[in-house]
Amino acid sequence: MTRADDFVELRPLLFAIAYRILGSVSEAEDAVQDTWLRYEASDVEPASVKSYLSAVVTRISIDVLRSARVRRESYVGPWFPEPLVTDPYEDPERAAELADSVSMAALLLLERLSPLERAVFVLREVFGFDYDEIAAAVNRSEAACRQLAARSRRHMEAGRPRFDTDRREREELAARFFDAFRSGDVHGLKELLAADVQAVADGGGKGPAFARPILGADNVARMISGFSPLLLDSGVVAELHDVNGQPGAIYRTPDGKIAAIIGLDVLDGRIQTVRTIVNPEKLEHIGPVADVWALRDALVEERKRRRELP
Repeated sequence: MTRADDFVELRPLLFAIAYRILGSVSEAEDAVQDTWLRYEASDVEPASVKSYLSAVVTRISIDVLRSARVRRESYVGPWFPEPLVTDPYEDPERAAELADSVSMAALLLLERLSPLERAVFVLREVFGFDYDEIAAAVNRSEAACRQLAARSRRHMEAGRPRFDTDRREREELAARFFDAFRSGDVHGLKELLAADVQAVADGGGKGPAFARPILGADNVARMISGFSPLLLDSGVVAELHDVNGQPGAIYRTPDGKIAAIIGLDVLDGRIQTVRTIVNPEKLEHIGPVADVWALRDALVEERKRRRELP
């Protein structure tokens, strides 16, 4: 095969590695493209193209993450990873690790690790790379990589999220949630929410979002039921879709543009977290994005009008 053929075959894996290190679809895609440019320009004939390209994309991702962390420190409001609605990489032997590692909760937990710890954890625990390959990728000794892996594993296990393993049950719960969302059914919503549920939104100062998390089943249910009828009366529709391997939905305006993405964390038959992303910069890789500020203003005016009706 040609170099281009090798790269195309390995591209899904390279993206999967970069996304888990970076938590950003756009930055992961850039890292993968940069990997190709370096490979195309080099004279290296690696014994293992997979190991070589994985090492290159890992090094690039570590460098990008270090600079990205500075930007995230000044981010407005809660920061979430860019949502991933389709994971291009599949490996039946590591399906469980792949699904767990791409969840929003796991990616947020990975944010607590240093860039080196994060890269080593991803390569070892998610993709099963040998320590000699990891050492070459991060330019550390095998002994150092074993220590990094052990340390990162302890951090992750201490706060590791647990999700319901029955996919059908999760999907059924999500369908019931979005049905209740659609109708503004407070009682129906409360039945599906954990007592300590939290609703959190990422607007990044570029989309309307509540300033702090909303806590508790009653508060979250009333918040949702308060605006959902207006939202849906405006023609916005929900498309049920996995978001980072967990149940969720893409909300679209009548012209098909994306208004928001909602992802759910499910545990013990209840919804533990409702995450909403309205920052348009984090949605544009999925498709055209709506003017959510204009949509918000229209909903506020409609709510005022309804309150003034006799």
